[in-house]
Amino acid sequence: MRSSSAVALLLAASTALGAQEAQPRKAVFILLDGIPADVIERVETPALDAIARAGGYARAHVGGELGGPTQTPTVSAPGYMSLITGTWLNKHNVRGNNNQSPNYEYWNLFRIVETVEPARRTALFSTWTDNRTVLIGVGRPGAGDFQLDHVADGFELDTVAFPHDRASRYILAIDERVSTEAAAHIAAVGPDLSWVYLQHTDDAGHAYGDSEAFYEAVRQADAMVGRIWAAVQQRQALGEDWMIVVTTDHGRDASTGKGHGGQSARERGTWIVTNQPALDERFRNGGAAIVDIAPSILQHLRIAAPQPVMRQMDGRSFVRGQ
Repeated sequence: MRSSSAVALLLAASTALGAQEAQPRKAVFILLDGIPADVIERVETPALDAIARAGGYARAHVGGELGGPTQTPTVSAPGYMSLITGTWLNKHNVRGNNNQSPNYEYWNLFRIVETVEPARRTALFSTWTDNRTVLIGVGRPGAGDFQLDHVADGFELDTVAFPHDRASRYILAIDERVSTEAAAHIAAVGPDLSWVYLQHTDDAGHAYGDSEAFYEAVRQADAMVGRIWAAVQQRQALGEDWMIVVTTDHGRDASTGKGHGGQSARERGTWIVTNQPALDERFRNGGAAIVDIAPSILQHLRIAAPQPVMRQMDGRSFVRGQ
């Protein structure tokens, strides 16, 4: 017969496992536009550093297979679409920032969650409205005809609250609004899946290139990440199991830092920060890609996409078995 102490240990282990399984699983991913890996490593980013200490930081890549059928321009909208669908250009068909014709056959994260587990709450906080209306395709029959539970976007269309200026400082003001609303909603409601998109760093890169002005924009973005991370930590204190992922959509050209769109190592070179500690060697060795984020989030949420959808994804999870 087992000793009483052994039985007690088994009961304690069973109780702990049950409590872990009962924790609601949530995820938020944040996209900071246009920051190459060498800049994120050089500039002071205390919020990103704090997240990385909880999990990890590694270099990653965009752009698909160089010279292969999946090669994808290092441009913003193709990068966003690769992130949310886990596929490259040859599948999702978003080739640039304008006149997009997404192939909605390749489901995005929100369509998967809203279809498989519609009771889950979803949220989007974005400085660019097309993320919702075009790329995610909210309300479009061909894209699944679903709605998100909470949306904070469209601010760039409000020229009264955010008067446009040549220096695009209004985009920084919108980023502040977006990140503040994201932090407040996450802290109050704790949606199951959220996307936060912040744009100003890319605008600063285009305007100033590799310069102190660009680095200051990166510091400002890090502070915005910090307020969202603080909200996530508040939810974790309530017994929820959160995954946060922060990344970028492309790097910048090596000569000035003002441009992007090509296939140079710096334009393709990106990075991923997450609070998840169980990261595979591919991630830690810099082998992960932007298409690996969607399957990693689904794994954390324990949501199984329909098999045809999963087979279409080019990415695979970088989180070791949970």
